[in-house]
Order: sequence, then structure tokens, then C-alpha cells
Amino acid sequence: MAEKVEPAAVVVEAAEPPLASSAPPPHAAANDVVAEEKGGVVPPPLEKAPDSEQKSSKGSLDRDIALAQVETEKTLSFIKAWEESEKTKADNKAQKKLSEVSSWENSKKAAIEAKLKKIEEQLEKKKADYAETMKNKIAEVHKQAEEKRAMVDAKRREEILKAEEMSAKYRATNQTPKQAGCFGC
Repeated sequence: MAEKVEPAAVVVEAAEPPLASSAPPPHAAANDVVAEEKGGVVPPPLEKAPDSEQKSSKGSLDRDIALAQVETEKTLSFIKAWEESEKTKADNKAQKKLSEVSSWENSKKAAIEAKLKKIEEQLEKKKADYAETMKNKIAEVHKQAEEKRAMVDAKRREEILKAEEMSAKYRATNQTPKQAGCFGC
């Protein structure tokens, strides 16, 4: 049991300043602490015979050490509880910030995707418009080609009709065409 007390005594001695020779005996300080905690009046230290003083001082020293250990454990417990509370607060704060960042990211992504979809729709509309315009141009070119074909065909028919009329005239008059040599050119 004495071995268990010594490490605690080392902790108490490190935590408290060393006692001066003019200071009251250790049991008196312990009584003061106990009396202050209970809110009572501190009784003056009792003077005893040297033999009984050693026995009672050893008992009060053990009690002082035990009280110091309890106080240290209490302080450490409060510190640990405070630390856990602060860690929890930090975790909650970080989680809230992460949630805000995720929400911000999702809203920005949605806005960009909506903009992209709108641009794609505009491009599809322009593509359809351009396709219609090109089809109209193709139809116009085809129409012009048909008109030109019709004009060429009409002119060919006209020239054939004119040649037939001239040949009928030449047959009727029994004349030869003056430009007979040009046909071979």
C-alpha cells in the first residue's frame, strides 16, 4: 500500500510548492481545504505529543494525497469532457460546412447543366434551322435546274420545229439550204 501512495505523493509534490519550515503542518492544510469545501470554519491545529503527531500526520498525509488524487482525477475528467465537447463541436461545425459546400456544389452543377442543356437546345434549333435553310436552297437549285432544263428542252424543240419548217420550205421551193457546209462544222 505504501508503494501506491508514493507515486501520488510525487504528483502532489510536483503540483504544490514545497512547504516552508514556518508553514503549518500538512494535516492543517488538508483540514483547511476540507473545511473550505464544506463551507465551515477552519479550526486551529491541535498540538499533540510528538509520537501521536507522527501517526496523525501520516494519516492526514495519506488523506491529503488521496484528496489531491481525487482533485486531479476530477480536473482531468473535466478536461476530458471539455475536450470531447470541443471535438464534437468541431466535428459538427466541419460537417455543417461540408454540407454547405456539397449543397453549393450541387446547385452550381445544376445551374451549369441547365445552361448546357439550354445551349444544346439552341444548337439543335439552329441546326434544324440551318438544315431547313439548306433544304430550301437545294430545292431552289433543283427548281432552277428544272427551269433551265425546260428552257433547253423548249429551245431544242423550237430549233427542231424551226429546222422542220425550213426543211419543209426548202422542199416546197426545191431549194438547197445556203448553210449546208456549216452543219458539218
